[in-house]
Amino acid sequence: MLEIASLRKSFATSGEPVVQDFDLTINDGEFVTLIGPSGCGKTTVLRIVAGLLLPSGGEVSIDGKLSVGPTREKAIVFQHFNLFPWRTALSNVAYGLEIQGVPKRQRLETAREYLSLVGLETHANHYPAEMSGGQRQRVGIARALAIDPKLLLMDEPFGALDALTREHLQGQLQRICEEHNLTVLFVTHSIDEAIYLSDRIVVMGVRPGRIIAEFPVSLRKPRVDYNFRAEPEYATVRNEIWALLEKQLVRAESAA
Repeated sequence: MLEIASLRKSFATSGEPVVQDFDLTINDGEFVTLIGPSGCGKTTVLRIVAGLLLPSGGEVSIDGKLSVGPTREKAIVFQHFNLFPWRTALSNVAYGLEIQGVPKRQRLETAREYLSLVGLETHANHYPAEMSGGQRQRVGIARALAIDPKLLLMDEPFGALDALTREHLQGQLQRICEEHNLTVLFVTHSIDEAIYLSDRIVVMGVRPGRIIAEFPVSLRKPRVDYNFRAEPEYATVRNEIWALLEKQLVRAESAA
């Protein structure tokens, strides 16, 4: 569904590639996570796919068609909530549909459906300042889903939340992805989060950012229903990923 081919990105300040020779294919309905040390280019890749950055080379395609710039096929959820403080939860969720020219009654009905999906139907008329961090992030997820994207991009969406709220929202996200067969490209620094959510984990290395390994995760879903950390596969995958990341961290520190 998503194909990234020979992706490369350099910034004018240094000229050195931040990302180079990046190739990745994601199938319809697959949840794929990018993980790697800070500065390895995870967010850069995500922003290029979203159309918020232009690549220095390579191509991004969705369903076999080149995808340049922001399109209705893609939606992104950031680490920070990015809600309009003067809009209610309902109005925030409806914003993308409003930009697309969807009639008011229809967009508000759709917004209510997605607020209900994330468990916030009773908060429709609340403003962001009246909601917790976890609730605001759920509004952000509902806003992204409301436009019915083919691809959901998530840049550490739970990184600013406390541990309990983070784990709760991970479970909600997994349930939503399973029920709606969402295709997701997710960025995180957490190995546990990656294993919990993913069908496949892509490990990135540094200088330049590139893929150094991929790990399929075959643990039964939904993983919220059992102690997935007690499964032998969990320990195996976690240890192998950590060993790779530790080497990349040492490499990044030595080059600093």
